[in-house]
Amino acid sequence: MRQPQIAEQLHISQPRVSRLLKRAVDLGIVRTTVNAPRGVYAELEEKVEQAYGLTEVIVADTDDNADESQVMRALGSAGAVYLETTLMGGERIGVSSWSSTILATVEAMHPRPTPVASQVVQMLGGVGNVTAQTQATRITGRLAALTGAQAVYLQAPGLLASGDMRQMFVSDPNIEPVLRACDDLTMALVGIGSIEPSPLLRESGNAFAESELPALREAGAVGDVCIRFFDESGRHIESDLDDRVLGITAERLRAIPRRVAVAGGTRKTTAIRAALLGGWVDVLITDLQVARRLADEHTDQP
Repeated sequence: MRQPQIAEQLHISQPRVSRLLKRAVDLGIVRTTVNAPRGVYAELEEKVEQAYGLTEVIVADTDDNADESQVMRALGSAGAVYLETTLMGGERIGVSSWSSTILATVEAMHPRPTPVASQVVQMLGGVGNVTAQTQATRITGRLAALTGAQAVYLQAPGLLASGDMRQMFVSDPNIEPVLRACDDLTMALVGIGSIEPSPLLRESGNAFAESELPALREAGAVGDVCIRFFDESGRHIESDLDDRVLGITAERLRAIPRRVAVAGGTRKTTAIRAALLGGWVDVLITDLQVARRLADEHTDQP
């Protein structure tokens, strides 16, 4: 019963009902309990948050035998709900161009009744092979449309043939303002890649060649965010290959106030863990199996 109903039935004032209820709580006579519904993992989320110093963790409900497409759909739905409930207005959002999980998130979102962002900026060059480029463009364009923001495209490849070629693009008057916009982002929305490129990145033509991967492995690389590679401790790996990436720098990325990763699948657990340890993200949206592994691996540390 509500307090006014209790007051009316007992013929006492509502303030007295409030005082009596507070006293009953203090004495342990009245207790509030919450029964978590299936698919809610608040304790696990808190455990991962505390273990890795994260602001927030959202665990998408997935079965142990879920395949990659099912995990992708669950992550996309969880990511969409997170954005719909946390974007409050005026955000300047940076997005990674070649992330399948970010594409799934944007596809699952619903339009907001009022603008909740001012800009959506491609943080990594979004030009590539035609089919894949359509997906990269859709991530930025659809997210901008859904949030009432201006779409800012980085109309160049994300990976260039040489560092000298990158310098030519950086000085281009059409490219330089977009890179400068990355200096003023309030939020980043990214995927986390393993050392093996995702199908979308590989199809785009913006992945390192197979012959170049051994050098990254030798340097200790286990994963990347926006093609900025890091080792198992999350330390950024600087190399000549890094000089060929056209997009936000590792330092600038990690300085963005809110950095949200939508990433999952057990094959990416090592990369996700490293990204958390290195401070690449501070909000993680992942699946149940990965969250459990992250919590268990931290518990097993000496």
